[in-house]
Amino acid sequence: MHSSDYIIIGSGMNSLVCAALLAKAGYSVIVLERNDHFGGCIKTEEISLPGFKHEVFSAVHPLVVSSPAYAELGEDLHRLGLEYCNNDSPTGVVLPNGDSLVLQRDRQKNIDAMNELSPGDGDRYQAAMQDLEHKAELVFGLLGSSLWSFATVKLLLKYTWKLGLQGILNFAADAMANTRSWLERDFKSPLSRAMLAPWVLHAGLGPESSFSGLMNQVMAFSIEQTGNPVVKGGNQGIVDAYKALIEENGGKLIAQQDISEIIVENNKATAVISKDGTRFAANKGVIANVTPTALYGQLLPQASIPTEVKQQAKDYRYGRGMMMIHIAMDEPAQWQDPQIKDVVMLHVTPGLDAVSKAVTEADCGLLPDKSTIVVCQPVALDQSRAPDGKWILWIQLQEIPQLIKGDVRAEIECPADGQWNEDIRETYADRVIEQLSENILNLKSATLKRVVYSPKDLENANINLLHGDAYSGVCSLDQFLFWRPLKALKNHQTPVSNVYHIGASTHPGPGLGGGSGYLVAKSITG
Repeated sequence: MHSSDYIIIGSGMNSLVCAALLAKAGYSVIVLERNDHFGGCIKTEEISLPGFKHEVFSAVHPLVVSSPAYAELGEDLHRLGLEYCNNDSPTGVVLPNGDSLVLQRDRQKNIDAMNELSPGDGDRYQAAMQDLEHKAELVFGLLGSSLWSFATVKLLLKYTWKLGLQGILNFAADAMANTRSWLERDFKSPLSRAMLAPWVLHAGLGPESSFSGLMNQVMAFSIEQTGNPVVKGGNQGIVDAYKALIEENGGKLIAQQDISEIIVENNKATAVISKDGTRFAANKGVIANVTPTALYGQLLPQASIPTEVKQQAKDYRYGRGMMMIHIAMDEPAQWQDPQIKDVVMLHVTPGLDAVSKAVTEADCGLLPDKSTIVVCQPVALDQSRAPDGKWILWIQLQEIPQLIKGDVRAEIECPADGQWNEDIRETYADRVIEQLSENILNLKSATLKRVVYSPKDLENANINLLHGDAYSGVCSLDQFLFWRPLKALKNHQTPVSNVYHIGASTHPGPGLGGGSGYLVAKSITG
């Protein structure tokens, strides 16, 4: 039998952050992973052809390099081999007609570019960013701290005193605004709107969602500040660095351990058991990087879960599915606008209305007419990702139905059970490639091989991506901030006193910043 102070279930970024901090503080830690590799949604693999290093799931690390975990552990990680690549063209947009706009890491250049498209757009963008900067302590404090805490009370009191009661209420009202209201108010150029609108998808929201306006501003601000860095040689490098750091401080990581239950005695977890019967004793506690569905439906004994928590876990909602398309190319992508070849991650979309339309179609269970195509070009930053002269496209579609009820174009015959299968996966990918070929002139001729993952494939690859939801749960306001994951619980507590819940399903939500793992580790170490 294995034994340690803390057992951590799952090896995603939150688990790695938590384990590293606990191990450095002197606690013994074991990280258990059901798959044969560590890293959760970070996985670099040659899935197409030899020499092409694809990021199977996540692609870029802006939330990593801006996180408190990186601020604290970055020096150790770089000492152990982590190296980032970055440039000054982190994102942009391309319209079907080839018009494009690049968001750079230079505020004045962005202001000038937007003002050139429509006088005043850049000035209003600057005003929005400056307002966010003035309230940065409040906004990022709420998005990155344990909300049910004295520190949050102090923060809210500080800003209530600073802004006045009316001011803090106005802040709350403004924060509830959606992306459409912000973009249509402040930007007259459809191209500027199109450049900003799709980023709200990366927060698990849509342009019409409450709170999406503020999240959209946060995304733009963060990317402008940090860029879209990738790890040299493949993002698996940060997993390897964390593994080395954990082991350097006495911790262990064990793969192919699918945990079947958490043993609870007198309202305390004492061990976990894997499906092969291996028992791992937890002297101080268990930290579970899983969904509420798994934690309360499978891992914890039902007798230890209050009725209210059971019901809320049962009612926990998952969002749209996601599709990934990985392409190995014989030569660099030839965009209509040559400057796009240097952009790390961009969106191909007709604009704000098209993003809203595709979100609505997917929410209704329909295969969208035209999805927002997210394109990442890792070789633009790191030539080691592909053989000399070759290229990689990482394509993500976030407006994909969990279950298929129909096709907006009425071209794809949908199965009676609504489940994704290989034929639908490849046929819909064909539609996306046709759409993208309007902008990448050599896409078809230079493609050597493509590999496609449907929502069902993603769930099979990573159990936390239930229904192919990349965010492990809808991020609408009723299931976010104080209410994520469940209204009956506070912070990362569970009904069992020494079981902690971390991961994308918990506050502060999805992303590679490791926020929940960081908060739990800090609550333990003081």
